[in-house]
Amino acid sequence: MNFLLSIAFVICWSSGFIGAKLGAGSASAITILMWRFLPLAVLLIAVATVSRTSWRDLSVRDVARQAVIGTLSQSGYLLTVYYAIQLGVSSGTTALIDGVQPLVAGALAGPLLRQYVSRKQWLGLCLGVSGVAIVTLADAAAGTGAAWWAYLIPFLGMFSLVAATFLESRSRTQVAPAVSLTVHCATSAVIFTALAVSIGAAKPPAELSFWAAIIWLVALSTFGGYGLYWLILRRSGVTKVNTLMFLMAPVTAVWGALMFGETFGPQTALGLAVGLAAVVIVHRGDTPSTRVRARDTDTAEAATPAERGA
Repeated sequence: MNFLLSIAFVICWSSGFIGAKLGAGSASAITILMWRFLPLAVLLIAVATVSRTSWRDLSVRDVARQAVIGTLSQSGYLLTVYYAIQLGVSSGTTALIDGVQPLVAGALAGPLLRQYVSRKQWLGLCLGVSGVAIVTLADAAAGTGAAWWAYLIPFLGMFSLVAATFLESRSRTQVAPAVSLTVHCATSAVIFTALAVSIGAAKPPAELSFWAAIIWLVALSTFGGYGLYWLILRRSGVTKVNTLMFLMAPVTAVWGALMFGETFGPQTALGLAVGLAAVVIVHRGDTPSTRVRARDTDTAEAATPAERGA
């Protein structure tokens, strides 16, 4: 089941970069993001008013925390990705920069979450970054016409998503996926609508391609990619879910080559192979000692102060 979920997650998450490029030809990033989330938020809120079971035990603080997580993981992350693509950075390169995320998450998982990374997993993480570098160099050599500083923008989104991931992982309240998705989308709808109205970009274009991109992004990226991200995070932990990000760049590069004629050469293929090897190593690098240490940590945290003193 985890294997199938991982495949579905990689396909759906990478589809977001393609959807962003589909819409970029007819509207600005803010317009696309506003119409991606506004109708979706209305629909999810309507469903939430009918089915209130999952909301009963949540406090205002829990909802506010989810709103912050949504701001970081959707608003902050997506705005930088879409803006970079609008500036001319290829969809594959944008996904590649996100590929650095696993190394950042792996470095922080131990001190912040006590989800320790084994030596084999560190080897896999470093190998994954090598795969990212291979594809990045190939894409840069092809030339996209984007300014050098445009390549820095996706890094801001990457750090925003990492921050949201750790904030969610440190939460003591288990929030139902339907609830978190509703809060996240509603928060993003408010932020992007306010931004679009303030700059006069709220009116959607009449082109059919724009609405095709919106449907694509809602169905595949939001429900598919975004929903599966949090599901796999809860099932497998920070290191493993973020390692799958190594595959986003080469998979997106394949999509970009097929749909937009973006460059996909031997170096990109090599990067894909290296990324696959990194994922295998990380997922098989969960050694017994690592699992025991994590289990002992959980037990210690669950113990009372008196028990720990004994």
